[in-house]
This record gives sequence, structure tokens and C-alpha cells, in this order.
Amino acid sequence: MPGSGNRGLSRGALIRQRATARFVGRRAQLALFAENLAKDPQSEEDPAEFLFHVRGVGGVGKSTLLRQWQEAARRADAVTAVVDENDVHGVQQALVELARQLAEQAGPCKEFDKAVEQFRREQAAQGEPVPMEGEASVSSRVVTQAALGAASLLPGAGVITAMANPDAAAQGLDRIRSASQARARRRGARGDEAGVSRAFVAELERLCRRHRWVVLFFDTWEQTARYLDGWLLRLLDEEFGPVPANVIVVLAGRDELAEREWAPIRDQVADVPLEVFTEAETRSLLTSRGVTDPDVVEAVLRLSMGLPLLVELLALARPHTVEEVDAGGDLADVAVERFVQWITDPEQREAVRACALPLQLNEDVFAAAAGPGAEGLWEWLCGQPFVSGRGGFRHYHAVVRASLVRQQRTHSPQGWVSAHLRLAGTHAAWRAAVEERLPEAKHWKDPEWRRHRLDETYHRLCAHPATQLTPALEQVVQAAGQDVAVLRQWVETVEQAARDTADAALLAWSTRLGEALADDEPVLACLAALLAHGPLSMAARGWAHTYRGQRLYFCDREEEALVELDRALAYDARNAQTWARRGETHCWLDHHEQAIADLTTALELDPTYAWALGSRGQAHQQAGRYDQAAADLTAALDIDPTLTWALASRGETHRLAGRYDQAITDLTAALELDPTYAWALGVRGETHRLAGRYDQAITDLTAALAIDPTYAWALASRGETHQQAGRYDQAITDYTAALELNPTYAWALASRGQAHQQAGRYDQAAADLTAALDIDPTLTWALASRGETHRLAGRYDQAITDLTAALELNPTLTWALTERGQSHRQAGHYEKAREDLERAIEADPEDLSSMFEKLMLDTVEGQLEACAEQWSRLLASPVSPPNEAATRFLGLLRVLLLEPESGVAEATEEFLSANPDHETITDALAYLAELTAGGDGVTDRARQCRRLIVERTSE
Repeated sequence: MPGSGNRGLSRGALIRQRATARFVGRRAQLALFAENLAKDPQSEEDPAEFLFHVRGVGGVGKSTLLRQWQEAARRADAVTAVVDENDVHGVQQALVELARQLAEQAGPCKEFDKAVEQFRREQAAQGEPVPMEGEASVSSRVVTQAALGAASLLPGAGVITAMANPDAAAQGLDRIRSASQARARRRGARGDEAGVSRAFVAELERLCRRHRWVVLFFDTWEQTARYLDGWLLRLLDEEFGPVPANVIVVLAGRDELAEREWAPIRDQVADVPLEVFTEAETRSLLTSRGVTDPDVVEAVLRLSMGLPLLVELLALARPHTVEEVDAGGDLADVAVERFVQWITDPEQREAVRACALPLQLNEDVFAAAAGPGAEGLWEWLCGQPFVSGRGGFRHYHAVVRASLVRQQRTHSPQGWVSAHLRLAGTHAAWRAAVEERLPEAKHWKDPEWRRHRLDETYHRLCAHPATQLTPALEQVVQAAGQDVAVLRQWVETVEQAARDTADAALLAWSTRLGEALADDEPVLACLAALLAHGPLSMAARGWAHTYRGQRLYFCDREEEALVELDRALAYDARNAQTWARRGETHCWLDHHEQAIADLTTALELDPTYAWALGSRGQAHQQAGRYDQAAADLTAALDIDPTLTWALASRGETHRLAGRYDQAITDLTAALELDPTYAWALGVRGETHRLAGRYDQAITDLTAALAIDPTYAWALASRGETHQQAGRYDQAITDYTAALELNPTYAWALASRGQAHQQAGRYDQAAADLTAALDIDPTLTWALASRGETHRLAGRYDQAITDLTAALELNPTLTWALTERGQSHRQAGHYEKAREDLERAIEADPEDLSSMFEKLMLDTVEGQLEACAEQWSRLLASPVSPPNEAATRFLGLLRVLLLEPESGVAEATEEFLSANPDHETITDALAYLAELTAGGDGVTDRARQCRRLIVERTSE
């Protein structure tokens, strides 16, 4: 059936298809790319190029060549994606657009979508719960004391070495947890996109297994490089994971790549400089367009100077005489004017001119710009050679748009103003429609609202630059308060309006903001420029200082942040967000009462400010007021149930208060809202660990690490879980992995030392504990643990030295006092041992470990009969959490000390049948060695028991 092959194609699609079929020129460049695609991606003898850089002046045909390369790639079983300056104002935006196009061809990028959603949730949260540093929280002391129980009777009983003192262990837990949550909060607030980039690379790897090639095109690199240059170099350096060999990256821009940044891989770049068309290529294109008159061809050759875009425009104008080609003025202006002039339909011609004014086009913007007379011309316009774009938006080639804009501004000033005001009003109406469904606080977070506000601002600036400059600059202030990508969009809009209007004041601000945007801290630099030179209102100045304070806080410059926030409040004391931000900064600096006061003021100004309520709850949590914290977090959730971070923070509050079931409930609910919330998974795993549910803890912590492999705290916490479960090698593996991510992670280093100690590797334990103390000399528990390590290795003098130093730093460290007493006893210093152990019991009469060591001293000194009743009560205490080896060793001691008629061999075999670990064996042998000097009939039985254990464990 005639025409059936084109069924379903639109008119515009047919126009583009035919233009492609008639593509003339660039045969060498097309052949170069086609030959590269034909190579084996894995070949070592003739490797394919993986990085192309197409460069040349505007209008030379870079975008056209990229489209041809993209079609060639797809014919070679490649999935492709392309972005340009219209898609890119930051790394995340670029990756989302690339992933969208890849998904259209190869199916959903699910893992990437999850990573983007997590990133956006972290940005929205702008904060994570942060527990206290320094003194151990009350709940941590309660938790660790409960976990010890009667297991404190035996240092090898599963938790005593790692958690030998509840207070010291709790401080360690709080310290590591605080570091983790600080990183989580800062990562979310500062927009760290590494997780999104890793997920993108993982999707590339998945696609490369199913397709011969994945080709990523980056057009207008002179514009997009400012956002993507550093990121692309990190990608190629495999900072985000191994990039498959069958990924090809193509850049296209006016200029050469930056010399210094690209020097390390300069020899890996396939440079493709595009020159203007040769005379033969120009003649060929003109012939294909029906332009054959020799004089006209010569005129086009002379006027176009071989620039493909201009050759194409002049050819499509179908000139018949030299006069129709030649004219005075700018080269591009002449070509564009000739092209428009030879569009015979006046409605089409007017549509081309009118649609040059918007920054980007879709059908709605086209209708608003072109008017009712252009109905049905959208597809026709999209098929023109100077219109390109993807998705729902199109845009003019920069050369063509600049020419048309310049013509309209200079030839019809009143028409220029009227057209821009009409478009501004249209976008304002669309923006108002969006506002009807959004609360005011969420306007700037909504992409559709921002797009209409941005276009409205541009058109008002073009219409009346003098009167609209101040409102536009005040919008730049608000954009700076969002993120760098949004700020870039607003600054670039001011720059575009400056170019299109040639207004002197706009041009000056364009230069000033552009230079600030290139700063290492663009938000701070732009706001500083606006405060120094901008004609801002008092309220806008207050916001500028607020956003500077917020940014300084995210840059770990808290004291400077407080200065800026103080200045902001001097301009506007009724800004609730400023009070809340200052409260958050005080909270980070452990100024809990000041934080609560500021957040309370914010809530007096705005009682519905859910974020401030949640933040005040976190401040109460840090101050140890868990009931008030839970109340504030609950109130925040009543206002906004979608505050996942507040729900997770309430779970953390319950955990700190020892309410594990409630903690698990809240954390589980938070994870139902956001299954990718790695921090909540980690805290739930920590809660399971503290409750003794090690398998569930491992499951959660492993899941958190699957989401974020760089989550060092989760690795260390999983190591702690393995350690408490007696899996020392697995614990050491996790601690080591955490230290590879953060070599200065003193807590993990000291904990690895404890795991080595429990595994009987005392030299490695002492080395790790020493290294941890070199990083953080305030880790008193690590100093005491090194002393314990020396004791277990039989180095009693070194043990006493370390334990004494720990007690000088913290005289309330009861377990170190007990440990020193044990060291003195094993070294034969009985008087000093008794002094330490009695002091320990006086400090904590309920400490079973001190009681055990004191009774051992009495027994060694021949007082077994006098303390038999105390032994009887103590040895009947249950081990908590249950530990079979520890329980059976206590039974063995009962036989030795209190049941002289019972069989020693049977009790010893029963102890050994529990497969005690190395440290339990070591401690058991040490206690038995002391009892061999005890008298009262115990000596021989202890010697027999010790001999049996040595024989069995040395086999």
C-alpha cells in the first residue's frame, strides 16, 4: 500500500528524516566514528577510542555531527544519550537526563532512580539527628550495663573485653555514632552527589553487559563543562567505580579542553577539530538543495565562508540571483534574514521570529509566543534545521536565535517590549496555577514553579531592564538559598538577558555574578557580591545573610555562620527560618540551651514550622532530655507526616533512652517511607545489636552498606556486632574496611585492637590501640584496653602503667580500677590489688566483676573458707547475655572451690565441650594458675584442671 512505510510519522519527523537522508559533508568524521564502533571493545591489539572531543566555532556543525554519530551508534547496537546546556545546571540534572534517555531505550534504571530519590530526600531533610559527643549519654550507660550483667564475671565471656566498662564503651558508641550522623547530615545538606554517580556507573555496567556500546554525548561543552568537567574527570578516573570498556564519551564544544585539568589523559582524547566546509562540500550541499546557478553558488560560497549552518540557511532560502544572497551587515544576520525572507507563508515567517524570544519552547510556549494564527505550525517549526532538543522542549541554535533577537530589539523596540511582557504574563499565570496546589514554603522546591518563575523573570528583564533588575537580583538571592544548580540557572538567565538586551547595568551584573559563580564556593561568592553591590531591600539582605550563614554551616565554618545569622536577624528579626538555622548551628556546637531558645523563637513566629520542631527535638535529644525530644518530634510529625528524618530521629531518641521496641517501630516506619534510608537502617541495626539480636543487626547493617558502600560507621558497627558474637575475624575485616574509608577513624582502630585482643593476637592488639591513641589521646577506654591487653599477654608492669594513666585521665573508670587490681594480683602485688579492688567495690557495690576479682584475691591468699558463701552466691548468678563457655567455666570454678568431692576431669571436659574462644581459654588458665597457690585443697585440683586444658587445647 503506497505510503504505508511512513504511517505514524508526524510531519516534523518526516522533515527531519529527509534532512538526515540528505546530510552532506563530514564524511571523514562519520567514517572515523563508524570504524571505531566496528572495533572490539575488549581488544588490546587495536583498542577502540573511548573519548572524543569535537571542537569548532559556532555554526560549524558540531551538533549536527553529534546527531549523525548518535544514529551510527544506535545502528551498531549502542544505547545513547545526549545532554547540552539546556539540560545541565549541575551533575545531578545531567545524570537524571542521561538516565532518562538510556531508560527509554533499555528499560528502567531502577537502582539509579533509588539513588536519586535518596539524594533528594537527604537534601529535603537538611539535617540528620546528631547525638552528644564527649560524656557518655545516660541511655548508653544503661544499655551497656544491662548488656554486661553477670558476663562481667569473666573477661572472655563474649562482651567483657569489648565492653569491659559500660561508661567507656558508651562513650565509644556515642563518639562513633555522632561522627556517622554528622557525616550523614552534612552529606545530605551539602548535596554530595557521589552516591548518585556511583549508581549511574552501576547502571552503565548493567547496560554494557546487554549492549555492544553505551555512548554518552555532551554537547555545548563550552557551557556544560563548568558543571561537568571535574565530575567527568573523576568518572574517567573511576572514582565512582570501574567504567566498562564499552562506554564511549563524546564532547563537543568551541574550545580546546582545559590544559591543566586534562593533561593526565590528554593522549587518550581523540581530538576531532571541525573546520568549515570545503568548497566541494559546500557545492555538494547546495546542489542537493537545488541551488545550481553558478553565480548564486559563488555568492553563497563567499558569504557563508563554509559555515555549515549558514550554508544550510542560505541554501534553504532557495536564492535565484546574486542580489538575493548579497546584503550588508553581520554574516549571520544576513543568512538568517535571507532564510526568513524566503519563507513564503507569512504565518510561518512570523512564527519563526516570534518563537526566537522564549529561551526554550514546547507546544504551550509556542502557542503563547506565535499567537492564534500559528495553529498547526509546531511540527513544521520543529523540523527546521536550526531547531533542536529532546523530550518536551526545543530551542533555536544560538547563532540563529541571537540574530533574530537582535533584529527584533533594534527594528521594533515597542514590539520587543510588548512581546516580552505578554510572555512574562503568560508564565506568571502558569506559575500562579502551580501555586494554587503548593504551599508557599515549597514553591522554590518545585521544578515547574521554578521554570515559570525563571522564564517570567527573563522576559521582564528583557522588557524593562532598569526597573526589573532589583527584583531579579532578589530572586538570585532566593536561588542561592536552594542549591548551586538553581543558582546557576538564575545567574545564567541574568547573563542571557544581558546579552539579549545589551543593557549596561545588566551586562555589569552578568560579569560580576559570572565571576562569583566560578568561585570554589559559588553560593558564598554570589551572595557576597549581591550584599556588596546589589540594591537589595532590607528583607532581601536578611535572606542573603541567612543563606550565607546556612552555607557556612554546611562548610563546617560554624562560628562564621553564627556571625552571618546574627547579621540576618539585625535586618529581619521576624524571619523564622533564620532563627531556626541559628538554632541548628548552636545545636551542632553543643550549645543546647541556645539552640532550644532559638528554635523556640522560630516556632513562636511560625507554630506550624515542622522542621524547627523536629530540630528542637534533636537539640533536646542531644541534651539528654529524651521525653521532651520525643514530644517535639511527635508534634513535628503531626504537622508533616512525611518528615522521614524526624520519624527516624524519634526512633533514635527511643534507642538512646533504652526503649528498643519503640525505636524499632519508628525506624521501621521510616524505612517503609524510604527503603533507601541508609542511616535509619544503620541505627535500626545498632538497636538490634544493643538488644543482643546480632543476626538482625547484621542484616540491617549489611543492607545499609548495600545502599551506601562508603558508610564507614555502618561497617564499624557491623564489626562491633561480629565482635560481640565472637566472630573476631569477621569483625576485624569490617573494621579494616572502615579504616580504608577513613584512616583516622580512631574508634574503629581501637575496636579492631580489642578484636585482635579477644582473638589472642596481643601484639597486633597493642599496635592498633597505640595507633588509635596517637590519633585521639582522649580515648581513655582505649588506653585502659591496651593495659588489659598487656595483662593478658603477661606484661603486668606495662598493664599497670597504662591502667594508671587511664585512671589519671578518668578517676571514675571503675572497670580500669578493677583491671589494675587484677593485674596487681597476677603480678603478686596482693596489697595493691586489694586496695584497688576494694575501691572499685566501694565505687560500685553492684559491680559483679570487681566482686569476682576480690574473691579471687581472697582465695589466692588462703581465705577460701571465709568467702565460700560469697562464692556460692556469685557463681550462681546467670550469665547475661547467655554465653555457654562462660557459664561452664563458672561451673568449673564451683567444682574446684565449693565441691571437693566432684570430679575435676568431668567438669573440665564439660567446660571444653562449649568450644571456648582463645581469650576465654587464656583467662581460664590465668585464674587456674593463681589457684594453684591457693591452698585449702584447691591447689592440686586446679593444677590437674589446668594440665587437662593445656593438653586438650594444644592438640
